[in-house]
Amino acid sequence: MFQMIPRQLFRSIHTNYVLCNASKKSLLSKLRKKTGYTFVNCKKALEVNDNDVEKAEQWLNDQAQSEGWTQAIKLQSRLTSQGLIAMVTNNSHGALVEINCETDFVARNKKFHDLAEIILSTVLKYGTTIEQNSLINKTMLCPELINKLCANDGKSLSDHSALTIGSVGENINIRRALCMSVQPDVHLYGCTHPSPINPVPSSFGRYGALVALKSNKKKEVLGMQLCQHIIGMNPVKVGDAKIDEPFDNTDDEPVMLYQEFLLDPSLSIQQLLQNEQIEVLDFARFEMGEFLENKEMLNSVETCG
Repeated sequence: MFQMIPRQLFRSIHTNYVLCNASKKSLLSKLRKKTGYTFVNCKKALEVNDNDVEKAEQWLNDQAQSEGWTQAIKLQSRLTSQGLIAMVTNNSHGALVEINCETDFVARNKKFHDLAEIILSTVLKYGTTIEQNSLINKTMLCPELINKLCANDGKSLSDHSALTIGSVGENINIRRALCMSVQPDVHLYGCTHPSPINPVPSSFGRYGALVALKSNKKKEVLGMQLCQHIIGMNPVKVGDAKIDEPFDNTDDEPVMLYQEFLLDPSLSIQQLLQNEQIEVLDFARFEMGEFLENKEMLNSVETCG
């Protein structure tokens, strides 16, 4: 004989179902917002991990990294002609990194920028461990060493790259990195171009520069302007007035001292430094995708670990 379900029991079952479903949707929304992975992947992650968000997030990262390594192997021959230059300074230390990808779309992607931040902070941390034997230390790092460096979470940078490859579906290469450190009586400044909205402490662009100035006090504005000059005028070296002779045509001048100051062509850099009573001891310049000759190796030590 058919038995009627009491209305109160039906309401209870219905209410519990709605609450359970709403809870699952809330967890799904939270996981998607936190990780950025697709609806389908987040739903599966929660299902196989009994709706434990932390375990689901770890599962997603493990899957993405595993797939990233697989994709990295498949995509490694694909051209990475786009990307960015990342720069950071921290008191007496600074770093420049070039990270390449396939398209400009990914170069603007948040996940790619997050990877750049991880690489940059890891390279900077490594730079603080390099023994300093002079007023300025400038060290180029080769890709093999960079990929082996471990980030704060214990994962290597190659693992972090694989995780991002799994997320964005493009080949990614860490092309090069440079660490620069100075003694306390030397000041280090940096910038990138195009200038980001928030240029400090780290910033991204298609160009980046670091400059070491010897002065009695900090000259942050001038330091930034000299970095802009280095990016725009691309000098090959600082120069020495006792040794180097200026070119007849200032437009072709490769020595920084004899170049017209980018922001005030009525002054040469030499005149500017004399007026400000400061000295440029060294600099570094990265241009995204530039043909790498031995220019950036001058006065540098290439470290491959």
